[in-house]
Amino acid sequence: MWYNNRNAAIVRLDRLTQRRKFGKGAISILRIWYNHTMCGENLTTKTVLQDLPGPLLAWYRANARDLPWRRTTDPYQIWVSEIMLQQTRVAAVLGYYARFLETFPTVEALAAAPEERLMKLWEGLGYYSRARNLQKAARIVAEQGGRFPDTYQDLLALPGVGDYTASAIASAAFGRREAAVDGNVLRVVMRLTDCRDDIADPKVKKAVRAQIQAVMPEAEADIRVFNQATMELGATVCAPNGPPRCLECPAMAFCKGRLRGTAEDLPVKGAKKPRRVEEKTVFLLVRDGKIALRKRPGTGLLAGLWEFPNVEGALDEAAAGAAVSVWGLEPRRWESRLTAKHIFTHVEWHMTGYTLEVAGDGPADFVWADAGALSDRAVPSAFGRYYTEAAARLKEE
Repeated sequence: MWYNNRNAAIVRLDRLTQRRKFGKGAISILRIWYNHTMCGENLTTKTVLQDLPGPLLAWYRANARDLPWRRTTDPYQIWVSEIMLQQTRVAAVLGYYARFLETFPTVEALAAAPEERLMKLWEGLGYYSRARNLQKAARIVAEQGGRFPDTYQDLLALPGVGDYTASAIASAAFGRREAAVDGNVLRVVMRLTDCRDDIADPKVKKAVRAQIQAVMPEAEADIRVFNQATMELGATVCAPNGPPRCLECPAMAFCKGRLRGTAEDLPVKGAKKPRRVEEKTVFLLVRDGKIALRKRPGTGLLAGLWEFPNVEGALDEAAAGAAVSVWGLEPRRWESRLTAKHIFTHVEWHMTGYTLEVAGDGPADFVWADAGALSDRAVPSAFGRYYTEAAARLKEE
């Protein structure tokens, strides 16, 4: 049958379209069926990916970025880097990584650290549950005499360590043949195999992991860098934004996406749900040269971090004054109004902020902080514009 040969199928479908032997709707259905069938074939055979390891490793050793966590096989340092890199750009992580290891050079030091100090050090990096899980895991490892788990399954048992992170640590730190599949790797594989399956489907990710696992090299020195090499290719050449730089790619000669002109359209990913928008009014309440802070609840978004008092909704000045009065404070002088927006993964905060001098004690959970106390506390970057304003206001005192 003509559909058993993929190249012939492409030509045949194009000819049928040109001759109008099928309507556009029928052709679309055929293409959907064809893509699904052929993706299944690509992800269960080694026909393309088996050619990848040699050229990829040679390219990586000649072109890899010099990143500090690539200069070590210390599982603690690799673990810290992998947690920091979750949903965070390399450029943003570099400074935090250096400061973190300087402050907590060993897993025992991290395990013993006061939470407030840890969260302050993490301030601005986002996804703060990562820091708490780091410390939980550090305490588990410290209880085992500082010896890190060295297998995928044992690493997976640590708080905050998922499939990708366990594989990345197992391979880079211990030379285990475990394929680490992140967004970069998915993109590389889908383009190499010209596959249009939805990468948001867990079954697709599982199939890609099995495929990469099957072609991983055997030598320990190669295993340690293979996952890094695949991710590096996806981050720097087979990149997500703009056209892939195919002429710089070590897989150029056998990449089906390049040869068929489909690489720029891949990978396919289902539409995300739109983020929920939440309106908030934030207050910089100044009293006797100090500013009000309060701690967020211990669970949920930004759990346990410090924030400026705020309420739901975008309030005008009259309504904002009434809200302040509910806290048992008397507005004395309104100084400024600031708007800001912060985007989380699933929600957007649209904020209206007021700076005002007040009198009164306020609720028991308010802490009145001077400049030093403000700088010692972990205030999330969601309040970044208000933090800058607060620090400047206290400097005037």
